[in-house]
Amino acid sequence: MTFAATILTLYPDMFPGPLGHSLAGRALALGVWSLDTVQIRDFATDKHRTVDDTPAGGGAGMVLRVDVLARAIDHARAMQPDAPVLAMTPRGRPLTQARVRALAAGPGITVLCGRFEGFDERIFAGRDVEEVAVGDIVLSGGECAALMVLDACIRLLPGVMGAALSGHEESFEHGLLEYPHYTRPSEWEGRTIPEVLRSGDHAKIAAWRKAMARDQTRLRRPDLWERHTGVRVQSASGAQREATDENNEPDSAA
Repeated sequence: MTFAATILTLYPDMFPGPLGHSLAGRALALGVWSLDTVQIRDFATDKHRTVDDTPAGGGAGMVLRVDVLARAIDHARAMQPDAPVLAMTPRGRPLTQARVRALAAGPGITVLCGRFEGFDERIFAGRDVEEVAVGDIVLSGGECAALMVLDACIRLLPGVMGAALSGHEESFEHGLLEYPHYTRPSEWEGRTIPEVLRSGDHAKIAAWRKAMARDQTRLRRPDLWERHTGVRVQSASGAQREATDENNEPDSAA
């Protein structure tokens, strides 16, 4: 079954963009996934095709009109009744790899790309729209964020990635960051590949990779480590809590 993506945007020419190349581009050409863009402006009813208006209560910028958005979403839902509608907004719930996997397992997604100051608040409840954020950042519009969501989903579709394990051991798949990678040359500017990776001992290599993934996550992303172990590494006051990780071993991290 083809994974169908529908993008509601004021700038349809931005798609497929980078998704027309490499693995995603080949998958698109092969029909593994499909892409439709919908011009939001087509659902304006006045002669100027107006899609925005000034904020109620005053303030800077413009806000996308709820009536125009609703007509665009209704059109997209008629095309894909079972696809969830996502709105890309920094106030949305952070996108996770688990959510990406769930989306990729479905029939497809409809993505609503905002511009200006954002959406009229009534659209979210009025059309059952899921608010999604790709980071604690503000972009000029939702199109770049939509490309990120699509890329994350498409690479998980059957047959897109060459090696079956390519996506299995990557960052976030098991709640941890990925372990470091190395390749030839074995020595570069005095820096060498860790000896264990040249040992040929697959059990030792697997143990090293697991330990490095845990260490990298604990040091670089304590928020992920906290979710992974179910405890905080260190409280705001600096007092460390006793913890138990997935192996039922005390957490000794500082």
